[in-house]
Amino acid sequence: MAIDLVSRRDWNARAPRGDYSQLDSAKGVKVHYTGGRVDPGIVSDHGACAALVRSIQTHHMDGNGWVDIGYSFVACPHRKVFEGRGLHRLPAANGPGLNAGHYAVLGLVGNSGLVQPTDQILHAILDAVEHVRARGGAGKEIKGHRDGYSTDCPGEPLYAWVRRGAPRPSGGEEPPPSGPAAPPFPGRLLSYPPVMRGDDVRTWQGRIRQRGFDLDADGAYGPASRAACLAFQRQQGIADDGVVGPLTWRLTWEAPQS
Repeated sequence: MAIDLVSRRDWNARAPRGDYSQLDSAKGVKVHYTGGRVDPGIVSDHGACAALVRSIQTHHMDGNGWVDIGYSFVACPHRKVFEGRGLHRLPAANGPGLNAGHYAVLGLVGNSGLVQPTDQILHAILDAVEHVRARGGAGKEIKGHRDGYSTDCPGEPLYAWVRRGAPRPSGGEEPPPSGPAAPPFPGRLLSYPPVMRGDDVRTWQGRIRQRGFDLDADGAYGPASRAACLAFQRQQGIADDGVVGPLTWRLTWEAPQS
């Protein structure tokens, strides 16, 4: 699929404050996330994606004092790619001294709300990667923002995908390894206190133990289960409340294991 590019004019970008620095070539791309909350509603509302991109540009220009939005391109959950600084222009998002090495591509996920990149976001990121390789002098590298710069960006879910080689979600040469499908959610939230008991607890404990957590599958959801749940939620970059709800339940089975 050819890149579905949203031009700066189409997303109503502000004009840059000054001239860009030239970027003749780069080693490849560094992948980013927003670092804040992203409303999951953007998945069904493309207009909200454009509004979010405009708000990021405003923050970068008015808050950071940058000449423009710091990213080269922004990938949204509708498999559209917003033109940020664009081709052959030095980004500002990779970190001091690191911007000349890679283009900067943002996936519209955050550290709360929408934290798991959808297949369409991953496709859009790779569409941007292919675009900068074909037209922007970019090499083959795909790295995370944290590679070379001290940051949590691009978050654990997106960084785990980068570490797997950034495969296409489906139909690619290297489809990502997938865990078993999660059994149906049992219908109640597993939490502590008080201690909750049942076969649903034992089932979850057995699976989280398979993922390497030191937890007995005794059917009692107490302090140790809550601690394992918190650690797993933080590993996955989702809300860490120590409660096994539908999302935590599903990811316990289906999230890739590094």
